[in-house]
Amino acid sequence: MAQPLADELIALLEPLAEQHGLELWTVEVAGGARHRIVRVYLDREGGIDIDTIAAANLWLSDALDSVERLAGPYTLEVSSPGIDRALRTREHFERFAGRRAVLHTSTPIDGRSRLTGTIEGLDGDDVILQVDGTEYRVRFESIERARLKTDFAGVGERSGDTR
Repeated sequence: MAQPLADELIALLEPLAEQHGLELWTVEVAGGARHRIVRVYLDREGGIDIDTIAAANLWLSDALDSVERLAGPYTLEVSSPGIDRALRTREHFERFAGRRAVLHTSTPIDGRSRLTGTIEGLDGDDVILQVDGTEYRVRFESIERARLKTDFAGVGERSGDTR
């Protein structure tokens, strides 16, 4: 079975990002064969700025142009992973323990393939997720995709505001 294109690009770009002092957070590929969109999410301690993104465009373009499966037109989008960032690696789950996330699994757990809860951490091959007072052990390999979930409830509210 062929390796998904996004995984191939991650394998290619991850060491290059490290050479530039960046962390390759993830890569997404969208669109059809006639015109693909390649989204590359980069980060580093303290975040990244527009100058870093502009510089990364150059070396990313050079690297992507060497990928045979990307022959033809494509659009490269480079950005920060943002506050609702995807979680791709075990280290991502460890780093964001205590934060809320949405996990989509390949196999349902208690009849659910979408779980929203607080990441408690990792235990061996399991991500521990607290969902409404129940602890779920989710096999890392069964996670199809995961994202942090930002709760904006109460943001902007001022105490004592009577308007």
